[in-house]
Amino acid sequence: MSTNISPELQQIATQTENWVKQVIMKFNICPFARREVERASIRYAVIDESKLQLVLQALIEECVYLDEHTEVETTLFILPRGFEGFYPYLDLIDIATELLFEQGYEGQYQLASFHPDYCFEGEPQDSAANYTNRSPYPTLHIIREASMEFALANYDDPETIPERNIAFAERKGSEFFMQLLAHCKKS
Repeated sequence: MSTNISPELQQIATQTENWVKQVIMKFNICPFARREVERASIRYAVIDESKLQLVLQALIEECVYLDEHTEVETTLFILPRGFEGFYPYLDLIDIATELLFEQGYEGQYQLASFHPDYCFEGEPQDSAANYTNRSPYPTLHIIREASMEFALANYDDPETIPERNIAFAERKGSEFFMQLLAHCKKS
């Protein structure tokens, strides 16, 4: 589900939803995604702001939205402009995480991060492993901590998920994932 937005921003939301369904869910990158896709409980919020303060304000507004709409399990907070560079995006994550703490959301929401140029520390930029966190647009995933704790408690060996994903990405290779991401943007 997404908010009422312009056709351009709706297209960005659709492309991100394509990525969730055609990459994350299809290849089981996140074993918890299928349930939420099938329940239509993922909110795709496209933030048409590039100034840090306005993005942070929108983030808190999204947390308030989640507080008031418990039927929405999670939000993909999509930032199509202003955070195209990976290192400024990492700075945003640090600031956003601190803001959630300051606003009393520690223990309630946590952030996961996805970016078109995502690169794990110590990995070469062209490593296939990076594609486990690469998305069509810079995206903060706002996760309800209680739901995540429940999901992890009911999943055998959750600590193996990242290792399994990296092994899968390395088997498939970077070119495979580049094509998948390009296909997701054809909406």
